[in-house]
Amino acid sequence: SGCPSSGKTIMVSKREVRIEGHRRKFLAVVDSTPECEKAIHYAARRVAAIDADLVLIFVIVPQDFGHWLGVEDVMRSEGRAAADAALAKGKAWCMEFGGITPQTVVREGVPSKCIEDLIEEDHDIALMVLAAGEHKDGPGPLVSAIAGSSAAFSIPVTVVPATLTDQDIDDLV
Repeated sequence: SGCPSSGKTIMVSKREVRIEGHRRKFLAVVDSTPECEKAIHYAARRVAAIDADLVLIFVIVPQDFGHWLGVEDVMRSEGRAAADAALAKGKAWCMEFGGITPQTVVREGVPSKCIEDLIEEDHDIALMVLAAGEHKDGPGPLVSAIAGSSAAFSIPVTVVPATLTDQDIDDLV
């Protein structure tokens, strides 16, 4: 489903994790950044430790090819293949780090908007996990967006520092 940028403030909907039949979920973003594995490592270990669930989201950022419909179809197909491959890798990390099988979601659109939409739709998602990058130019695109006022989310966000080793993460959870 598409997630165009609305520019509107998202209302905070009530989380349902304490209602019978619901389970607390953490959300982690799967992308091509090197810090992605660190975020999934922390999230998988944490949800395994507290008996919660994990949702992995991959957002395909659409390319505008206008009247080049054939090119757009090829790019969309390649985007879906990239999403499937990245989510397969994310699922393998979840099994390796936490012994868990996550729920996976693929959306197409502006990443921060697609994430907002998923949080609004799934009232069991109670926390998002991101990892800061080790880049000279900043902590990574999503962490930078959250630090600015343009992409605040309606749930808490845990940011895993880039300096943590795998052993550090294991020790924390």
